[in-house]
Amino acid sequence: MFCFSSTPLSTLKPLKNKNPCDLHRPSKPNQTMRMRKHQWLRTALSRAYYCTFSSSFPLKHVTQSNFETAVADLKTHLKAADFVAIDLEMTGVTSAPWRESLEFDRFDVKYLKVKDSAEKFAVVQLGVCPFRWDPLRLSFIAHPHNFFIFPRQEVPIDSSSYEFLCQTTSIDFLAKYHFDFNVCIRQGVSYLSRGQEDEALRLLNLRYENELSEQARDVPLVSITDILFSERMKNRLREWRDGLLKDTSGGSQLEGSFLNDSNQQFQNIFYKMRPALSLNGFTSHQLRLIQSVTKKHFKDLASVRVEGESSCSQQLVVYTDSESDRDLLKKEVMDDYRRQAEMKIKAAIGFRHVIDLLSSEKKLIVGHNCFLDLAHIHSKFLGPLPLEAEEFVYSVNKCFPYIIDTKILLNTNNILKQRMKKSKTSLSSAFLSLCPQIAFASKESCNLTFSSSVKVEVQVDDIRSSSWISGVKHEAGYDAFMTGCVFAQACNLLGIDFKLYSPSENLACNERLQKHANLLYLSWINGDIIDLSTGHRTAESLRCRDLKKSQTGILFENIVLIWGFPSKLKTAVIKDRISKVFGPTSVTSICRLDETAVFVQFSKLKLVADFLVVKETLERSNDAFSVLHPLSTILEEEILVLLVMKLIKISAVHLHRNFSLQIRQRQLVSDGRPSW
Repeated sequence: MFCFSSTPLSTLKPLKNKNPCDLHRPSKPNQTMRMRKHQWLRTALSRAYYCTFSSSFPLKHVTQSNFETAVADLKTHLKAADFVAIDLEMTGVTSAPWRESLEFDRFDVKYLKVKDSAEKFAVVQLGVCPFRWDPLRLSFIAHPHNFFIFPRQEVPIDSSSYEFLCQTTSIDFLAKYHFDFNVCIRQGVSYLSRGQEDEALRLLNLRYENELSEQARDVPLVSITDILFSERMKNRLREWRDGLLKDTSGGSQLEGSFLNDSNQQFQNIFYKMRPALSLNGFTSHQLRLIQSVTKKHFKDLASVRVEGESSCSQQLVVYTDSESDRDLLKKEVMDDYRRQAEMKIKAAIGFRHVIDLLSSEKKLIVGHNCFLDLAHIHSKFLGPLPLEAEEFVYSVNKCFPYIIDTKILLNTNNILKQRMKKSKTSLSSAFLSLCPQIAFASKESCNLTFSSSVKVEVQVDDIRSSSWISGVKHEAGYDAFMTGCVFAQACNLLGIDFKLYSPSENLACNERLQKHANLLYLSWINGDIIDLSTGHRTAESLRCRDLKKSQTGILFENIVLIWGFPSKLKTAVIKDRISKVFGPTSVTSICRLDETAVFVQFSKLKLVADFLVVKETLERSNDAFSVLHPLSTILEEEILVLLVMKLIKISAVHLHRNFSLQIRQRQLVSDGRPSW
């Protein structure tokens, strides 16, 4: 079992060996002392490595300081992995109440809500855990990595800085599970998406071309000040150049005169083994004038701009032996500038190197309810999310051709449903139900499980363990580990014998898993499943296993949106009032939008028209009949009823945008009825 301590190495002392096995060893004091020292050193090093973070689970935490070495190790583990489990932690899920997933959301609107979430919130932690089957130990070897991520604008792509939303409930949730925000913000690994990298390279090429055109363009002298300044610079440059051509003593005197310049605007230096003047304290317009003077009057001088030590550009005038040498120098400068800029862009790619590794290895990716996770990965590391769900799944499938969602696996396979019984299919519940011997990692729990359970060991660097204190839930690296363990045990229950498993075999192509591959929950509310291979919903109506009752099909022409009724009214009361007027089977379902708004789906289209007629009649009447009418409770205030079918003709994007706008308006209006 791993022990964790914040005790400094200098204060750790070797303890007396009380291992009973030592009583049977030969009495050799020197040998025993060496063994004790080695044992103490191994324990101290392991403590020093893991004590940085609070989790007692053997987890490799990755920040900026160890990112490069961690990626190099991860690359080796990915090549040997049979599958890779992933998990994300985010700063929020829904940007507004009306953007939560609703029962009556259309397929395209559900995707747009996921898209909105992935674009507005940040990923602060990403767990990657490769699993490799070890035929000698008859167990899986897991390598859990916990990456801290934080976006920084290390490459100027546009003038704006990175912005993201934080949902208070999500931040409080992370804090509850001891998320280290200081490590994330100060040491988190930044990144560039593929789209951002392409844009940065495009801007680099544009700047390169602009620099070349600027060098070829003369600056017009539009004022007396420009003329006088240009003439003065021409004389100073000629004086400096002529001094270089004189004998050594004259050159030294001239060099001293420039160094003693009161404003330090000219400094003698050497650049690429050539004499040069560094120009300081000039405006950008003055530097362009100097560049124009150099080009027009001096065939053996070149005006170039180079990157200084502090990443600030520095303007130089360099002496060259000939016109061809001048052209060669300018080409070298421009090539150096381009190479340095490209290196800076490559260095800013950061965490995306991990995503590129996952994509290039084409390994089976395992997640738990991971549609939103994949949307975040696409938005942050691949490029902007497309407007259509079909385009999104095509892009994801191209990058990750093999994906399995363990939540779908547990909900749609009869063997696993029977094994789970009435247990929930959340990640922690599934982990405890299917992998208790791994969850507790103790001999006592192992005796309570089936002997056929898949064994899992954890290896971090060179330290391997099969027992540990339980890790921290909702830490991305540990959640990825749990996801992989659930998948391994699910495969075992489905009859996949890993003892006969060949490392060259693609686990995703196993016939027992193929029908579950590349299926993701687009919406967990009503069990909509999207097929990444086609971009469409699955033909079968695969519903959530723990829904209290089967859901009927949604007919948008039969739905009305009602709002403005008293907030005290419950959904059951609304359904009861409508049913008393139009019959017990008149209302198929009601979806609550907020305290004063609901979607009502009628069983027949005719009932929609009848409901609107009754509503208008009651609004025009003030007699006793209208007061005692069952719908008067709902319609006692001026309300708004909208036929949802009228919105169907509007594009999904505009529907989503307008709907959000109207909700905002309704929250601000206090007189009861918003304007449409």
